[in-house]
Amino acid sequence: MDNKISRFKAREQGFILIFEKIFNEESIDVIIENAEESREIAFDSYAKELANGVYENTETIDECISAHLKKGWSIKRISKPSLAILRLAVYEMKYNDDIPDSVAINEAVELAKKYTIDESKFVNGVLGAISRE
Repeated sequence: MDNKISRFKAREQGFILIFEKIFNEESIDVIIENAEESREIAFDSYAKELANGVYENTETIDECISAHLKKGWSIKRISKPSLAILRLAVYEMKYNDDIPDSVAINEAVELAKKYTIDESKFVNGVLGAISRE
């Protein structure tokens, strides 16, 4: 399956893994294995890289997100889909030098339009603030 899906689709798969990990104590590898067996899904290598990278760096990523939220907001107040999208984008912005911030932000906004109820502006605002840092 590698190299046969678009980078956006790979990000979308990564988002799904990151989102599922929020609710699941299993490792990313076990989540992938279970999904591939039960749902006959084959995950792209970039999706796996994103999911593993986010969860190896969740604490640092969440600190970065928290530092750029409006006063009175915390990570706990962010919807789970938006949090997964923010984590994915911040991971790309901070740990993947091959991806320009603008691409990570645009792709995150597209995921937010698809998977959240009107939170794309929020996602864009937080990521824009992080990018300007």
